[in-house]
Amino acid sequence: MGRDPRYAAGPGGPGAPAGRPGVPGADERTQAMSMPAGGRRGDADGQSTEAIQTGGRRRRPPGRGGRGPGGPGGPGGPGGPEGPGGRGPRDPRDFGDFDEDDEKPRRTGWKRFLPSWKILVAAFTVLAVGAFGMIAVAYANTPLPKATQAEAISEGSAIYYNDGKTLIAKVGTPRVIVNDINKVPRHVQDAVIAIENKTFREDSGISIPGMVRSVWMTATGQQLQGASTITQQMARNYYDGLSQEVSIKRKFKEIFVAVKLDQEMTKNQILLQYLNTVNFGRAYGIEAAAMAYFKKHVDQLTPEQGAYLAARIQTPALDADSPQLQGRFKDVINAMAGLDPGKYGNLPSTAKFPKTAPARNSNDLGGLKGYMVTQVMNELESRMNLSADQVRSGGYKIISTFDKKLMQAAKKAVTATMSSMSKEFHAGLAAVDPETGRVVAFYGGNDYLKDPWNEPFQSRKQAASAFKPYVLAAWLDAGYSLNSFLPGNQTVPEKLPGFEKGITNGHSVPSAINAIYATSHSINTAFASMAYKLDEANGTIGQLSAVKQIAEEAGLSKESLDKDIADHKYQFSIGSAGVTPVEQAAGYSIFANEGKHVDYHVVKEVRKDKEVVFAERRDVKQVITPEAAADSVVAMEEVLKSGTAAGKGIGRPAAGKTGTNNDEKEAWFVGFTPQLSVAVGMYREQCVTKSGKIVQPLYSNCPTTPGGKPSKKYGPNNPYTHVKEVSLGFEGAGPPTTIWRTFMMEALAGKPVEQFPPKAGVGTPENLVPSPTPSPSPDPDEGGFPNDIPDDFLDDDGCYDGGPGCDNGGGGGRGFGDDPGQGGQDGGPGAGNDVPLNIPAAMPSGPGTGKDGSGA
Repeated sequence: MGRDPRYAAGPGGPGAPAGRPGVPGADERTQAMSMPAGGRRGDADGQSTEAIQTGGRRRRPPGRGGRGPGGPGGPGGPGGPEGPGGRGPRDPRDFGDFDEDDEKPRRTGWKRFLPSWKILVAAFTVLAVGAFGMIAVAYANTPLPKATQAEAISEGSAIYYNDGKTLIAKVGTPRVIVNDINKVPRHVQDAVIAIENKTFREDSGISIPGMVRSVWMTATGQQLQGASTITQQMARNYYDGLSQEVSIKRKFKEIFVAVKLDQEMTKNQILLQYLNTVNFGRAYGIEAAAMAYFKKHVDQLTPEQGAYLAARIQTPALDADSPQLQGRFKDVINAMAGLDPGKYGNLPSTAKFPKTAPARNSNDLGGLKGYMVTQVMNELESRMNLSADQVRSGGYKIISTFDKKLMQAAKKAVTATMSSMSKEFHAGLAAVDPETGRVVAFYGGNDYLKDPWNEPFQSRKQAASAFKPYVLAAWLDAGYSLNSFLPGNQTVPEKLPGFEKGITNGHSVPSAINAIYATSHSINTAFASMAYKLDEANGTIGQLSAVKQIAEEAGLSKESLDKDIADHKYQFSIGSAGVTPVEQAAGYSIFANEGKHVDYHVVKEVRKDKEVVFAERRDVKQVITPEAAADSVVAMEEVLKSGTAAGKGIGRPAAGKTGTNNDEKEAWFVGFTPQLSVAVGMYREQCVTKSGKIVQPLYSNCPTTPGGKPSKKYGPNNPYTHVKEVSLGFEGAGPPTTIWRTFMMEALAGKPVEQFPPKAGVGTPENLVPSPTPSPSPDPDEGGFPNDIPDDFLDDDGCYDGGPGCDNGGGGGRGFGDDPGQGGQDGGPGAGNDVPLNIPAAMPSGPGTGKDGSGA
């Protein structure tokens, strides 16, 4: 069977040199018939007809590479391959929807997943616009801070003596605020700008290169890059709400705030605020730094000194002359020359690293200062509600009540008397102005850093007979007179509630004595009986309410008084309650100041920017009548004239009272003039090991380890020694009165002599015993001055000091009495050294001692 002539190879087909025009060659037959992409085929007459479309492409438009004119379609001929207007076989452009992009080879493999550059450009544009919009919104919503960080404006406070000029110590942040940029020399300003932000005066508050670098290093977790402008640093350090955390959020907020600050504030305002805020090492703020390093005000600094301080801004912790700081100093000098060559061009060749002042001792609490500062800080918090943190950061000028001369006089008086004593002996002195309540002087110890226990404010000891004037004041204030006859040999009633055996004096005293004699010679039975009579008259038997009220209103601790009455009943009237020297000095002001009392205090006033923000608290209270006070003074003057401290006067009107506790463990003298009331208290503590060995204290403190050296065996929970209070070996009329007298003589030297008000002689005699016949005064042969110790404070064997021969002793026992009698020491003949059962030998424990006193 022959081929169909319509499909014979013609001259235009690839398989023959000639043939019918436009007929595909044999190799193309199948494609043409199936027409998957569309195309043409010829009919028998040689005319074209459009092939049936089956999802293929449309025919190409005319004029785009058609057949050659009349060519047979052969090679080189019209319409044939390589012919004019022709194409090669199966050329893709033969199809009607040909796209030039189709000429590029299609990507294969992973490249086919990459978007075209057009998509990338479009996406970047969208993201940039979005980011810009978000930044704009964030900027608009970032408020300009108003609140400042407490640390940024914190300024240390200064405590002064009572003249308001002599500095005691500074506490808190060392900073002085400069309020005018013109006080900072231009070369100091330029030094800071040159090294920290040379474009400061021209930039908008931020540095774009520095910002990018900082954000990048923060985002990648690297160390937070410096590169912040002065405006940014100031914003971060000064305003509240901009923390120091390392985060993108904080960095953007800082940038926004810096830009806004640059719009709201002048460059000089920003720079001044920055210089007042920055840390220079020894101090915060440029003025305080100038004083700390060069002892100059900032306006006196040289260019080299200004460069030195600028170098410290990024390295505040470096030593004053460290090699690293010297290198930084050279960088500042060179930066200054680059900032203004005309002004600082020669500085790199001439500048020398400046010499700084020695660093101030970081602790200003050594010696007496620590005791004063501590008391001032305590009072500011307790009376003025000003916390220690507020004081350290508030920039206050605090004027204390302390007189520098009298503080030194107090130390001199105590140390001169105690120079021959061991460190076992402790003494506290407090001096109070009776009209104002101001503590003008005290002695609490030699060195606060070695022994922080403040004796006159912290050591609470039994008042002994130095308490009896409060009983006398209550007696006179109730309307009874000095001329009342009081029992001298036994109490009335003989058995007092709560104390069955009664209180006695230990040796012979006339049966009837007046109140002056009872006071000057410290007669126990008289004062216990007076206290009972007052209770009886008030219907408060056993409560000692009248005496307690006077003592409490005179400033003694209510807690201590209440507890002692509950524990000791009428022994309270002869001094079993615990008191401190400063309480006693202020308490006796009711006698020196015509019955009025002002609570003792150590702060005169507190100023802030020259304005008084806390005034002195001087609430005056009339505790007893002026007449009762005047007659009390008459009795107490006799103590120094003819009584227990006879011959210890000071050459001007003075009055007071001695006191000695059990076995002379504590001894007192409290005395006053119209200008000054002073209390001196002494006690003795030994340091005893568990084996009973006695070791010397370290700086008046019992050591917790052998020699105070590190120990694996001993420590705070297992101390090497414990405290044992022992006998002083003297009474109140001894060293305590000597210290008082020495201090008063110096404190009042050159001061006018003032008189006490005359005796009032008011009140009605209330004779608790019949009128004596003859004179109530004892005969010298009867044993001399009676003592203060009752003879009925039993020990655990039923014996008592002053009693008839339970313990061996030659009059060595002591009680609350003051003076040795002619037939024996306080306690009378045959007395031993027993400690009374019901009177504790020591008051509540002090730190590190296990008992009261000056614990470490």
